[in-house]
Amino acid sequence: MRTADISRRTNETQIEIKLNLDGAGAHDISTGIGFLDHMLSHLAVHGLFDLSLQAKGDLHIDVHHTVEDVALALGQAFDAALGDRKGIVRMGDCFAPMDETLAHVAVDLSGRPYAVIQAEWHTPYVGNIPAALFPHFFESFAVTARCNLHARVLYGRDDHHQAEALFKAWARALDMATQMDIRRAGKIPSTKGVV
Repeated sequence: MRTADISRRTNETQIEIKLNLDGAGAHDISTGIGFLDHMLSHLAVHGLFDLSLQAKGDLHIDVHHTVEDVALALGQAFDAALGDRKGIVRMGDCFAPMDETLAHVAVDLSGRPYAVIQAEWHTPYVGNIPAALFPHFFESFAVTARCNLHARVLYGRDDHHQAEALFKAWARALDMATQMDIRRAGKIPSTKGVV
């Protein structure tokens, strides 16, 4: 079973995550931030990951700490569930349309954290999340998941659609990259012999 149980507790947030990479999209998500819950449900459903994520944060200040720490804990969960990464496909990408919007995400579960996020937002907030936090969310995830993550909105007018397309593309790219490749027969998918 490629699963992980992560508990992250700071003075700002308390987060509990249960993740099954080989799931069916079952999810139970509560962060106190409605739009974030909505986006993370796309990760589970479109990535076919079983995900239980409960977060309590200092929302009386703002949503920043909760959004950031959820991304960090989620990256930890993927890293833990992947283990030594033997036999995985390793790379994946997806174009996801959402009405007038088209987004593309490519991931490489290489063990090397790096993120490039390209999106132009039309309003300061999407739902109740500052638009500037979406790049930070993906960057934080990339650090603790130890992956390359490139995400871009090619075009779009509606910020809700842009965010949703990004999260759907991210989910599908992660699903592809985390799949087991029977041709690898438990081998590390790298010329270095380690990821």
